[in-house]
Amino acid sequence: MAYGKAVNRGGEAGPSDGAGAIAGGESGSFAAMVKAAGEGAAGALESSETLSVGSVAGKVELTDVVHAVNNAEIALQTVVAVRDRVIDAYQQIIRMPI
Repeated sequence: MAYGKAVNRGGEAGPSDGAGAIAGGESGSFAAMVKAAGEGAAGALESSETLSVGSVAGKVELTDVVHAVNNAEIALQTVVAVRDRVIDAYQQIIRMPI
């Protein structure tokens, strides 16, 4: 699902976000998609942290904090799953006979 979203908004990446500088300037490239996904996960983690601090100060509702933390957890699990798949693919390539 995240890949589909990234591909659909691939044309939106502009020079201001630096995504076009990766992989020869293709904004719809795999590298740009991975970068966008990583930045999205980092943004979700940062948002949940900010809301948690706001909750301690009494400025944010607890339901908003729970929702943000849940989103951050899902983003982190997705990043870990992708990392595991990339490592597995790399190990399979290394095991290939020449």
